[in-house]
Amino acid sequence: MNILQSLEPKKVFEYFEAISNIPRGSGNEKGISDYLLNFGKSLGLESIQDKALNVIIKKPGTKGYENAPTVIIQGHMDMVCEKNNGVEHDFEKDPLKLRIVDDYIYATDTTLGADNGIAVAYAMAILASNDIPHPPIEVLITTDEETGMSGAMAINKEHIDGKILINLDNEEEGYLLVSCAGGIRSTATLNIEKQDIKDKKLIKINISGLKGGHSGMDIIKERGNSNKILGRVLKGLSKEVEFNIVKLNGGSKNNAIPREAEAVITINSSDEKTVIDVIRNWNDIIGNELRTQDSGLKIEALSIDDKEEKEFTDESTKKVVDLLYIYPNGINSKSVEIDGLVESSTNLGVLTTSDTAVEFDSAIRSSVPSLKEEIVLRSKTIVELFDGEFTTTADYPGWEYNPDSKIREICQKVHKDLYGNEAKIVAIHAGVECGLFNEKLGDLDMISFGPNLYDVHTPDEHMSISSVRNCYEYLKAILKEIK
Repeated sequence: MNILQSLEPKKVFEYFEAISNIPRGSGNEKGISDYLLNFGKSLGLESIQDKALNVIIKKPGTKGYENAPTVIIQGHMDMVCEKNNGVEHDFEKDPLKLRIVDDYIYATDTTLGADNGIAVAYAMAILASNDIPHPPIEVLITTDEETGMSGAMAINKEHIDGKILINLDNEEEGYLLVSCAGGIRSTATLNIEKQDIKDKKLIKINISGLKGGHSGMDIIKERGNSNKILGRVLKGLSKEVEFNIVKLNGGSKNNAIPREAEAVITINSSDEKTVIDVIRNWNDIIGNELRTQDSGLKIEALSIDDKEEKEFTDESTKKVVDLLYIYPNGINSKSVEIDGLVESSTNLGVLTTSDTAVEFDSAIRSSVPSLKEEIVLRSKTIVELFDGEFTTTADYPGWEYNPDSKIREICQKVHKDLYGNEAKIVAIHAGVECGLFNEKLGDLDMISFGPNLYDVHTPDEHMSISSVRNCYEYLKAILKEIK
């Protein structure tokens, strides 16, 4: 179905809809990578697919721009795969179900993938054009940006000649991103012991109704984290009744603020009413605390008839509850130099239970490397106090501000020419790949911008149609200015 066929710019939305039909969650990028490679070849352009499935497509400059400096247009092909609870959607094979509401494009009950599918669509439209003046272009579309940036880490500098890079992974029109945080992923593993369940009642505790969001961009909004709320509720409950954990799970991506979590516990049948009352009270307490930012929060306890044979021992239950309660999460520090900028943070994004352990998966971010190291060491110290194991992966650098950026000057000039004012210069508490590109490709002159996206990394993600049009005209005008 051509849901977006009436929208302008026509080619941009045509390509965005096309890639929305191709499953492209992080780690499942072979299909979209092959599609982009074949797209470049179909245009007769030099097209490269590397071992990490990154795709590079090169287009010569148009008439009068043959000797202009080469510009890298960059975005990532993967997307965060989140869906509403109970929705049947297989991100491994199902296309996204796009819909238009006023000026916005949504997917139905899932993430939209505008982060960063819109960059891919912009780049494809530029590559396919025959009436847009531009310098020599190298389109670089990477893999695995959302879960570890392994695509950017694998870039071979022999494939790239450009020294000017336009990253299209920013989410607010009228803003020029010039610096971002670095990050690292961490996993804490707490081994557990189990015992047989004897004459116990099973209770499921559900946390739901939270807004969630991007663990970098939205962390400043102080939205509720379902995993941490679950830890607080269980800690409070432990003061009222005795219980043992059977399992607990929450969230699905460590770079998304988790919206849902649940725990199954065993209690004495005589304590059922007390448990229900305690959980209802916590619903009121935390609901009041989050009444502004998460008015839909719901905490409930339900009696269930599942046939479970094993529960955590008393000692394992206490360890898991205590570690979950005190585990680092949220804003660690704010910048005193840039108003409203988070400097360092942690997001406890995923909580999972296996037969032998409970795992805590987090995304740690900081624009100050030493603060990132401090959060890692503090988290490791806490975990080791509980005899747990702590590991880190996907360490990537931040992107430092360049006071002598020529591309920033061009972007400001063009913005003023088009709109009568200069764009706002910003730094963000989120990771874009620019820091890695500087490290891998040498000294680059970089800028990042993009159209208005909302509620990214959640099933409420949506994108402004008019903003997509504005930013496309802005991108074309910038390319025309680079001679």
